[in-house]
Amino acid sequence: MEELTSSRPYFIRAVYQWITDNGLTPYILVDNAVNYTDVPQEYVKDGRIILNVAPTAVRDLLLGNEAISFSARFSGVARPIYAPIQSVLAIYARENGKGIFFEQMGDLQPPPDSPEPPSGPTKPTSKKPALKVVK
Repeated sequence: MEELTSSRPYFIRAVYQWITDNGLTPYILVDNAVNYTDVPQEYVKDGRIILNVAPTAVRDLLLGNEAISFSARFSGVARPIYAPIQSVLAIYARENGKGIFFEQMGDLQPPPDSPEPPSGPTKPTSKKPALKVVK
């Protein structure tokens, strides 16, 4: 079976669109410890940074499959930002906190030895999901 691409960038783009369509401000939470992450270090707290990615706050926003990149002003100085997709821990609306929060270790996937999924409705399991949608 061919390996599928990560679902994370698709979720990020969908939630970004939903947030902006509703006139809210999209924020992303980025893990600065992920290789190749390039953010202003003076704004990193506890290894993470929250970035406003609203269309009015950034220039040249690219929500790609491999990374998010854009230019933003920090204390009046334009800075390039580069966040690999795996560094994005969450995308949510500033005004109400609604969005999606990702587990740090990748996309939700069944264990390699899991059986075929059953057809029809199933009972929820007690396993912790890899991503959580905040309503």
